[in-house]
Amino acid sequence: MTVTRITRMRDCGVFRDFSWPSDLSDFGRYNLIYGWNGSGKTTLSRLFRALENKTPLPAGEATVTIGGQEVRSGDFSQVSLCVRVFNRDFVRESVFPASGDVAPIFILGKQNVEKQREVESLKVRREASQGMLTTERQKKSSAENARDRFCIDQAKVIKDTLRSSGRSAYNNYDKGIFAKRAGEMATAGDAASHRLDDDTRGKLLAQHKATLKAKLQTITYQFPDLQKLSDETSQLLSATVVSSAIAVLKDDAPLASWVHQGLSHHRERHADKCLFCTQPMPKDRLAALEAHFSTEYEEFLGKIDQKVNDIQALTDASNLALPNPAQIYDDLVTEYGAAKSATEAELQRVKQSLNMLATTLSEKRSRPFEVMRLNETVVQPDATAIDSINEVIGKHNQASDDFQGRIDSARQRLEADSVASNIDRFIELRDAAQTAEQAVEAASAEVERITGEIARLEREIVDHRQPAEELNQELHSYLGHDELRLETKDAGYAINRRDVRAEALSEGETTAIALLYFLKSLQDRRVDLSKTVVVLDDPVSSLDANALYSAFGFIRGRTQDAAQLIILTHNFTFFRQVRNWFHHLKGQKKKHIGQRPARFYMLDCIHKTDGRHASLRWLDRLLERFESEYHYLFSYVHTMATATTPPSLEESYALPNLSRRLLEAFLAFRQPQMSGELWQKLKLLAFDETKKIRIIRFLHTHSHNSALGEPEHDLSLLSEAQAILKDLLELMKAEDGAHYSAMETLVQSVDAEDPETITEESE
Repeated sequence: MTVTRITRMRDCGVFRDFSWPSDLSDFGRYNLIYGWNGSGKTTLSRLFRALENKTPLPAGEATVTIGGQEVRSGDFSQVSLCVRVFNRDFVRESVFPASGDVAPIFILGKQNVEKQREVESLKVRREASQGMLTTERQKKSSAENARDRFCIDQAKVIKDTLRSSGRSAYNNYDKGIFAKRAGEMATAGDAASHRLDDDTRGKLLAQHKATLKAKLQTITYQFPDLQKLSDETSQLLSATVVSSAIAVLKDDAPLASWVHQGLSHHRERHADKCLFCTQPMPKDRLAALEAHFSTEYEEFLGKIDQKVNDIQALTDASNLALPNPAQIYDDLVTEYGAAKSATEAELQRVKQSLNMLATTLSEKRSRPFEVMRLNETVVQPDATAIDSINEVIGKHNQASDDFQGRIDSARQRLEADSVASNIDRFIELRDAAQTAEQAVEAASAEVERITGEIARLEREIVDHRQPAEELNQELHSYLGHDELRLETKDAGYAINRRDVRAEALSEGETTAIALLYFLKSLQDRRVDLSKTVVVLDDPVSSLDANALYSAFGFIRGRTQDAAQLIILTHNFTFFRQVRNWFHHLKGQKKKHIGQRPARFYMLDCIHKTDGRHASLRWLDRLLERFESEYHYLFSYVHTMATATTPPSLEESYALPNLSRRLLEAFLAFRQPQMSGELWQKLKLLAFDETKKIRIIRFLHTHSHNSALGEPEHDLSLLSEAQAILKDLLELMKAEDGAHYSAMETLVQSVDAEDPETITEESE
């Protein structure tokens, strides 16, 4: 006995007013129903779920024909048909219930009293071992806490020392980083090489805290040759002026200077009277003065003046503006201070010598007729003082050029020093934690050994343990790991991850467990698969490609012997797998559909004035014959665009979504280098701009729910759908004429085929 058809459905989800179409053949033994999300698959699965649970429908009413007899949904409790449904309700209620364990699957097993006694003895031993394990875990926890506390404290010291307001890896320095560094250093055994002396540590701390400073100009000053100046001064001091000297002027330098200055005024003014007393000048007085202040006298004084000026220039040049220590990086200040002091001392010595020479020459100028001698000697300055200060400036400039690298290096060395200073204590605590870990592993291994022995014996005693073990093997094969396991309980199974209750399962894990559990439940001793209707609603939801093929293998292996199989899916890859399986069933190539074991259907959902209405019809021939949903989309759009009668409002309502999917698929391979929004790809095509805007506006306005209720979302505007579909096909043809022609030929060839004869002949 199987389900023949769903005769009627009223107000069941999107099945507002459904009756089994007269041109639609009854369900076969194998049935594949394809439909997009929202087309009514869940509603159908819940109808079969109500039939399985022998309960009324949650909403609406339906009539199902079973074995030729019509049964109303209110009478499902009277149906003896065995139905097993996999859908979201099954997953929620049976596999992941809000409370309690997973329902057990029972197979025929044997009881053994002696083995039960052995299990009880092992449980006593396991309890003692678990007590030991608890003790060792406490010791391990204490050792790990001590180690972690130490690492936290040391990491905090390093973080507080090396953190900065800018970007720095040390701003988030934590115990994990410290433990890693310490572990590496302990393994290398080179802690001693990382330890710093106090002076080096102080300099590195200054580098770490430094802020970027401007680069400085090097000192280009050269010390004067004091010995040469001294020799030149001595020559001038030893020279005398030969002239008709006037004794009173010769012996009175101030008076001579005064008279010499006055004589120059008389020459300039050609005065014949004394400019001081206005009396006539005595005869020959001017001549006598001229003879005293001869040309040789004037030239000699000029030499002295020139040399004094030269010395003054050298004195001025020695007034160097050395950089302020505040301009130098802190770790170089001490070295710079020493070089600066040495340089200043040498400059002071130079100034003193230059002043002495200038003073002596000034005195010689007032005593040109006398031979004089230097009473002091000069010492040539140490030129390396300037070199020392320039060396520090060079280091400063280099530090500015490599500022960040210098800081990073300083921080790394300071971190290594801090780690090295505490390495002995770290090793001590680390080793203690490792010893405690080994003790826990030994105790845990003993508990696991005893537990394994208990489990082995109980598998032979309790009959729902074998399915759990088989499920675990299948999960391992399916997922590629054995972290997830079903552990047997008295009332069922618990889903554990590494021996603890599994929490926050991924969608893929949830689907895998639920599907494998459902398929395993078909082997329950209470189920006769040969008399059971199996319904699968989207069994591969949230699975990746590899898992999907694995799931298909399990489904095919476990359901092919069912009295009837109904599979509903929106996943096109899974649809193809099932379709190909059904196509190769024995007898599937018979002429009449009624003689074939497999039937192919699809769900349609159209919009009417009172909402969406779902219906069931034959699978589109393109979807059944070819390997791509793209063929179906092209066929549908091409048919609507070329129809002699424009599509109705109900038919037009689905066209924006179908057209959008077609255009997205087409542009995916025409513009593979471009990802993102559809309009961005359209703009790259060489096609009529007005038509492109018209197409994108139609798709955006009518294929998004957010548009509902907007002023421009006038359903009457869908009447322009056929014209826009023609624009869309024209765009595809303009972009890839060869592809378009091939697709059009393919569609026309399928449309030209004679429709298959539909009969009600039994298999």
